[in-house]
Amino acid sequence: MSLLELRDLSVTYAGDVPAVRGVSLSVAPGEVLGVAGESGCGKSTITNAVLRLLPKSATVGGSVLLDGEDVYGMSFGRLRAIRWATASIVFQGALHSLNAVQTIGRQIAEPILLHEPKTSRKAADLRVGELLEQVGLPARRARDYPHQLSGGQRQRVMIALALACRPRLVIADEPTTALDVMVQAQVLELLSGLVRDLGLALVLISHDLSVLGTTCDRVAVMYAGKVVEEGPASVVFDDSRHPYSGALAGAFPRVGDPRFRYAPAGLAGDPPYPGDLPAGCPFHPRCPVALDRCAEAEVELVQVEAGRRAACLLAEEAS
Repeated sequence: MSLLELRDLSVTYAGDVPAVRGVSLSVAPGEVLGVAGESGCGKSTITNAVLRLLPKSATVGGSVLLDGEDVYGMSFGRLRAIRWATASIVFQGALHSLNAVQTIGRQIAEPILLHEPKTSRKAADLRVGELLEQVGLPARRARDYPHQLSGGQRQRVMIALALACRPRLVIADEPTTALDVMVQAQVLELLSGLVRDLGLALVLISHDLSVLGTTCDRVAVMYAGKVVEEGPASVVFDDSRHPYSGALAGAFPRVGDPRFRYAPAGLAGDPPYPGDLPAGCPFHPRCPVALDRCAEAEVELVQVEAGRRAACLLAEEAS
């Protein structure tokens, strides 16, 4: 059974700017779902929509089911009870997400004391030390302030904070942004280990396909607010069924692969503004294999083979 299920989720800002357009995704316990796409495709909007963290200007359609319960049908009291206890978020940019004038131990202990009011301060402090050691930091660092930690250490603190109340679902929004390659590998190994050892459901959002390809079970590729391809991470980028997925994969050359030796790949142009999408498939102005029909009507996401979905005329014809 899916722990998180998005059913035809749509999010519109300021009344006429569609940031997310009919996204349907699910993730089960012990599974890692990756969400890829360029900046502005709607990845972070989905992150905030799951726990109703969107601004008041946002209009939400569809449903977000968390363990079978619709998040947008919950009272605020019920919503407050599940935030951090059932589902938590590792926000993008640890330096801006942590309170600069409080120790990291105090910040990690806060959700524990709020959600478990019978917990003593001493017990909460012990739990904080265990969490820090779980993410590879000494318990004594609980007395430090965010500015006393490196970027990778702050990111580990954010993960410890997300795990404070033993949630069953963790959403990680660009958790390796601005980290060097070695620290990035450590953070990803940490997340993978937590899924393996604790049976968490993890939604990993990133624009870095190398991160998603090595960490996720399934990947959903987004463009202009919609999922354009979904399938096993091991095949989506090696055997793309949508030209945009192929373009993303081609933008990350692989050492030793002769296909990338003399043919630098890239994608011309920029994603369209959500409030002014082109007619037909929103990707067709940038698509190297677009057909005349691509400018007439947008293609819906359909199954093109077992376990794979794509929104492309060429993929439909090949299936």
